[in-house]
Amino acid sequence: PETEKDVPAGTVARAKARCPCCGVVLPPERVRAQLAAQHGGADVVFDAEGRRIGGAMLLAVVTLRPGEAGRHYRLPAAQDYAAVREAAMRLDELLEAWERNGRQGLCPVPDEPTPAGGGSGAGRAFSVQRYGMLQWGDLFTARQKLALASLARLVASPHQGDGGGDRRCMAMALGRCSEQSSSLVRWRTSVEAVAGTFGRQALPMMWDFTEIVPTGDLASNFSAAVDWVAEVAEQGWKASPGQIESADATQHPLPDETAAVWFTDPPYYDAVPYADLSDFFIVWLKRALPRSQGLQDPFDRANTLSPKQREIVQDETKRDGNRPKDRAWFEEKVAKAFAEGRRVTREDGVGAVVFAHKSTEGWEALLSGMIRGGWIITGSWPIATERPGRLRARDSAALATSVHLICRPRPGDVGIGDWAEVLQELPRRVGEWMDRLQGEGVRGADLVFACIGPALEIFSRYVRVETASGEEVKLPEYLEKVWEVVGRSALEQVLGTAEAAARNGALGVLEEDARLTALFLWTLQSTDGHAAEAEDSEDEEQEEDEEVASRGRASGEKLIFDVVRRFAQPLGIGLQQWEGRIIETAKGAVRLLPVAERARQLFGAEGAEGVALRLEREAAMAARSPQGILFPEMEVEPPRAVPIKGRAARAASADPTLSPERQATTLDRVHAAMLLQASGRTNALKTLIRAEQERGSDFLRLANALSALYPVASEEKRLLDAMLLALPR
Repeated sequence: PETEKDVPAGTVARAKARCPCCGVVLPPERVRAQLAAQHGGADVVFDAEGRRIGGAMLLAVVTLRPGEAGRHYRLPAAQDYAAVREAAMRLDELLEAWERNGRQGLCPVPDEPTPAGGGSGAGRAFSVQRYGMLQWGDLFTARQKLALASLARLVASPHQGDGGGDRRCMAMALGRCSEQSSSLVRWRTSVEAVAGTFGRQALPMMWDFTEIVPTGDLASNFSAAVDWVAEVAEQGWKASPGQIESADATQHPLPDETAAVWFTDPPYYDAVPYADLSDFFIVWLKRALPRSQGLQDPFDRANTLSPKQREIVQDETKRDGNRPKDRAWFEEKVAKAFAEGRRVTREDGVGAVVFAHKSTEGWEALLSGMIRGGWIITGSWPIATERPGRLRARDSAALATSVHLICRPRPGDVGIGDWAEVLQELPRRVGEWMDRLQGEGVRGADLVFACIGPALEIFSRYVRVETASGEEVKLPEYLEKVWEVVGRSALEQVLGTAEAAARNGALGVLEEDARLTALFLWTLQSTDGHAAEAEDSEDEEQEEDEEVASRGRASGEKLIFDVVRRFAQPLGIGLQQWEGRIIETAKGAVRLLPVAERARQLFGAEGAEGVALRLEREAAMAARSPQGILFPEMEVEPPRAVPIKGRAARAASADPTLSPERQATTLDRVHAAMLLQASGRTNALKTLIRAEQERGSDFLRLANALSALYPVASEEKRLLDAMLLALPR
C-alpha cells in the first residue's frame, strides 16, 4: 500500500468478524463457537502432509538484520509453518510420556482451570472461557507451551543452582518470560515491539497476537527476564532481611501493638481480581518449584491455585461460605482489616493506606472503615508510583499519582467533636493544604484527593461528631462539605470569585455553565502535565488492542461522572440542565463538548459564517446589538428546563444566574468568539469583543481563566490565545 488509506479496514470488532473474501459478518455467538471448538484458536491445524488447514494463520514474520537498525517484515513461508508443526509434535510426545508414566506429578502443560469470568464483579475482567480457553495451557501456542515447559523442567532440575535462592530467582524469570509468551501478547505498532499479556489487569480476547523467540539475547525473552530479576535481587538483597507470610488480613498473626508501621495498598471493590490474575504465574511457578510450600493455599489444601475464599475482592461469582462476595461483604471485610491493622500497630506507630483510583465511589465506606477501626487520618500525600506509558494509564481513570493516606492510632480517651467547630476549621485547613501542594506542582484530581487527608483529620480525631442537637454526623455528609470547600477554593483561584463575592455578596457573577466548565478543566489537570481522561466502559473484546480501541472515540475532555457530580452538587450546579449543551454523559463518563460541536447550537443553521456577515453588516449600521444577532437558535428555543431538587433548587432560587430559563451566557459568548476566531471573521469578532467590553469584565475574565485551564495542545487554547492577542490594548 502506498498510503494508509490503501490499507483495508480491520476484520474483527466487538467479537464480530467480517470474512475478507465474501464480506459476510459473523455474529459474536458464531465467532465464539468456532474459537471455542479450537480451545481459543491459537494453534495451527495441519493435515497429514503438514499443510495448514485451519486454526491460527501466520500473518507476518518480523526479523532483525545484523548491522541494520529497525525491524523488517516478510510474508510467511513453508519453513515457518514446518517449525510450528514440529513444535506441536514434540509437545505431543512430551504429554504422551507423562501419560505413560502414570501422570506422576503435575502435567507439563498447565491443566488447571481458568477463571470463569462474567458477572458484575471482578470476574468481568475475564473473557477467555467464552472462547474455549478452559485451562491455563490453552492461553499458549504449541511452541510457547513447549518452550515454557522445557524451561520449567530445567529450573526444577536438582542440578540447577543451590536449590534455594537461585532456583527461586530462575522461577521468577520464567514467570516474567511467560507473560511475554502467550497468545494474548500484542504487537505495538507505535514502537514495533511486543506488549505483554497484561496491558491491563484482565485477560481479554486478542484477535491478533505476537509469538516471540524465547531464547537468545533479544528483548522480552528468557535471557532478558533473568537480567530483570537479577537486577531486582541485587538491589533487594542490600536491604535488611524480612519475613513473608500468607495470612488473613482480618486475623493478623502479629500480637497487639507490635508493628511500628502498618502499610497497605488495599483492593478497591471489583477493580482488580488479584488472585485470579496471579494464577497465570502460579501454574508455571508450581512446575518450576514443585516442592515449594509458599505456592500452596494455607487455608484450603484442596485448592491447587491461589487462595480465593478469603480474598477481599468484590466478586459475585465467588462465595465466602453462604455469603456472596458482594459490595456489602467487601466493605465489612475491609473495615475488619483496618481494625486489625490498628490492633497490631503501636500507639506511637504510623499507618499508610494507598488509593490510586480517581473514582470517589466507595471512598466513604473505606474511609468510614478506617475511622471506625480506630485511626486518625492526619495527611495525604500524592506520590508518583505509576509508569505513564503503561496501557492501563492511557485514557483511563488512573491517577497520575497514588494518594497515600497517612494515619495514626486514635487514643482511646478522645471525646465527641462539635459539628460547628469542625466546619469552621475545615476551609482554613483545606486552603493551607491546597496552597502547599500547588507550590509543589500537584494539580487537578491529584490535588483534590490529596486534600482529603488533612480534611479528615479534623473529623477523625473524635470518636464521633455531633450537631448541637446531639445528632451524629455521618462521614458522607462531612465529605460533601469537603468537596464543596475544595470546589469553592478552586473557583476562587481560577475565576477570581473571591473579589467578586466581596463586591456582590454572592459566589461570583459568572453563570453556572462557566463555573462547571472551569471546575471540569481544573480537575482535569494532572500533576505529570498530561490531562487524565475517564475510562470508557467498553466491551472487553474492543479493548484488546490499544490502537484499535482508541479509534473513533468522540473528541472532548472526559472525567468520571462521579467526580463531576461531587463538585457540582454542593455548589448547586445541576448537571442535567447542561446535558447536550456543554456536557454529554455516557458510560459513566462526562465529556466536555468541544467548542466546534457547539457551532450549530450557538449560531443556528447558517453557522458562524452567516452570523458573522449579519453581525458585521448590522453592527455597522448600529441597528442591533451583537447580542440580538448572535445565538438565533437560543432566541426561539431556550435551554430546556430540567427539574432541580434539594440544595440545587435552593441555590437557584437565591441566585438568578442559576435559572434554567436564561438565554445566552458569558460562556456562550466566549465560545461564539472562539468560533468566529476559528472561521477567520476578524471584523465580526472585534464587534463582539467591543460589545462585551462595554458590558463589563466577565467576558475577558472568563476567557483568560479558560486559556489557563485548557490543555496546552488543545484547539480551544489555541483559539482563546489567538483571540486574546487580538484584543485592543
